Amino acid sequence: MTLDVAGTPDARLKEQAMSERADRKPKTIKIPGPDHPITIERNASHVVVKVAGRIVANTRDALTLREASYPPVHYIPRKDVDVTLFERTDLATYCPYKGDCAYYSIPAGGERSVNAAWTYEAPYAAVAAIRDYLAFYPDRVDAIEERPGG
Repeated sequence: MTLDVAGTPDARLKEQAMSERADRKPKTIKIPGPDHPITIERNASHVVVKVAGRIVANTRDALTLREASYPPVHYIPRKDVDVTLFERTDLATYCPYKGDCAYYSIPAGGERSVNAAWTYEAPYAAVAAIRDYLAFYPDRVDAIEERPGG
């Protein structure tokens, strides 16, 4: 399975989510383990996310999620995100390890920043720490900066 960024569903998962919803079948739930490890740790850095020259997220309380062999993803507490700059979209996907995923666009970033951020509002128990956090696609924002000294 290929993921755009760790923690984000790929096209196959999107198709599966749509299929499961259309057929009203129970969702497959998977538990992280040796074949598909997921770890979540506090990030010691100061993390800043910028779009169109504006800071849209600024935190010293980020979490870093590492999933299988995918690149790490920084999850930013919602309290440290300027959600007034975001618009919720209709895109919804499903990850069998994390649960239902909702997306936000950042209009200031133009077409590039459509569905730029995602969140698991009711994540499964194994990843409950990411509840009330948002993550960003690196190629849909100007920068995700990690500054030393959280």
